[in-house]
Amino acid sequence: MKVAIVGAGAMGSIFGAGFAEGGHETVLVDVAQPLVDKLNADGVTIVAKDGAERTVQLPATTDPASVGPCDLVVFFVKCYHTASAAETARPLVGDDTVVASLQNGWGNGDVLAGVYDPERLAVGVTYNSGTVLELGKVAHPGVGPTVVGAFGVNGGAARPLREALAAAGFEVSVAPEIRPEIWKKLILNAATLPTASLPGMNAGALTAQPQMHDLVTEVAREATAVARAQGYDVDEQERVDAIHGLLERAGPARGSMLQDFEAGRQTEIDVINGAVVRAADQHGVPVPINRALVALVKGWESMRGLG
Repeated sequence: MKVAIVGAGAMGSIFGAGFAEGGHETVLVDVAQPLVDKLNADGVTIVAKDGAERTVQLPATTDPASVGPCDLVVFFVKCYHTASAAETARPLVGDDTVVASLQNGWGNGDVLAGVYDPERLAVGVTYNSGTVLELGKVAHPGVGPTVVGAFGVNGGAARPLREALAAAGFEVSVAPEIRPEIWKKLILNAATLPTASLPGMNAGALTAQPQMHDLVTEVAREATAVARAQGYDVDEQERVDAIHGLLERAGPARGSMLQDFEAGRQTEIDVINGAVVRAADQHGVPVPINRALVALVKGWESMRGLG
């Protein structure tokens, strides 16, 4: 397949390298010219959890028109860039292109469906994790499953995405109904990203510290109650156990929001805990901790002139 990855950050680089190694004709599309120049000169280097490094050569560009229509276009930009990236990426999308989002948070699919045909749109979640170490070099400390599904009603867009991911060596499955799976990942992110970021803790430290362990649990319980109020069959204890198990396995990994904090960037709090709060308000579910986390992160952003 001809594949374009929109957003060459940590996750875009990891998946782009995988697609290229899987035999797909792959290009990374990003707005940052220094990053694009570095990737074209030296390729992307992926550092595994055990420290092993591999470098993958694949082209990068800031100009989607130079690439032309692709079979698959996968978005990995930050949520607040999805709308502008979707417009910029129009030259990549032809009549038969599958457009996909494996981004964090709730609502990216709706934004993309406002630009592209919803029946050609697939969305999903991935439990892989990545960290940018330096320009063109990315850590891949957490390897996990990816779950995809069709955004539209006919369900045809998920199969090409699954096939492309499988050929690239990723563990992937198709969910008949993807929205509950997105909420399961949203619960994980809501419970772990702001809680780790505000005190500056890595994944292992977050679950090991008793008070923070309990805080993660309570945030997850609130978010699960919201998911269930929306009719999604999400088991509270399964989520809590899965979240703490993942944090233990991730160990020194630093969450995406903590990376935003350290880089002084705007966070994705609006589509994570903010999405939980908005849905809770619709259904009358009390979520005081999620609401407090939104306020704290927005306060941090405000003090730095972000958002």
